[in-house]
Amino acid sequence: MKVAVIGAGAMGSALVTGFLETGLVQPGDLFVSDPDGGALAALGQKHPINTGTDNKEAVRFADVVILAVKPAVVKPVLKEVAPFITTEHLIVSIAAGVSLSVLEESVPAEVPVVRVMPNIPALIGEGMAAIALGKNAGASERKTVETLFAAVGKVVTLSEKDLDAATGLSGCGPAFLAIILEALADGGVKMGLSRQLAMELAAQTMIGTARMIQVTGEHPAVLKDRVCSPGGSTICGVHVLEEGGLRGILMGAVEAAVKRSGKLCK
Repeated sequence: MKVAVIGAGAMGSALVTGFLETGLVQPGDLFVSDPDGGALAALGQKHPINTGTDNKEAVRFADVVILAVKPAVVKPVLKEVAPFITTEHLIVSIAAGVSLSVLEESVPAEVPVVRVMPNIPALIGEGMAAIALGKNAGASERKTVETLFAAVGKVVTLSEKDLDAATGLSGCGPAFLAIILEALADGGVKMGLSRQLAMELAAQTMIGTARMIQVTGEHPAVLKDRVCSPGGSTICGVHVLEEGGLRGILMGAVEAAVKRSGKLCK
């Protein structure tokens, strides 16, 4: 399988690193294109892969083409490379808000297309990717995309109507969680901890809590209740969170992100 990644930004680079480190794709079977020669040079110094500034060359090289570009750039890029796309290609877009219908209208008929919404923890192999299949993509294409993105984290397959919701939750969620983590650490600093220690305590607490919920399968409320002893410190802190409306604020943040995602390319 030869893979082309169009776009050498953070997510494109994360995918390249994941493919190579897992041995999923060999260096000689990977081509990365980007108009930024500096970004390509930096990536080329880390990995012995094929690089270039010509997107058409990348498409001619590959079986699977991953569009790792900004939403506004997707249609111009596809217009540029469409004459070189055949039904033997698999086109994968990670651009938020660009619908399958838009993608399919921009490539030759019957070309399989898949949308993917990954997130930034893919940079360390702990990403969460949601995928939606186009009308010409079947079980084989699904397996290919799931295998590729499993190299940088976990993968779920869903219908396109749910992809904006996944974008607002897992795609934007890392920013929301980073704010919460920073605020917890600030609380530790306020109460006398060093910044370094407060960050370490907050980060590992967030990691451990999420992992515990994954492993046990318990509802988060069960874990919360287990920690909240009668008249104890935790329930006093929870009371402050409830008074501040933390739940509603986070739900509203996801809702706003989802609504914006649905309008990005309309």
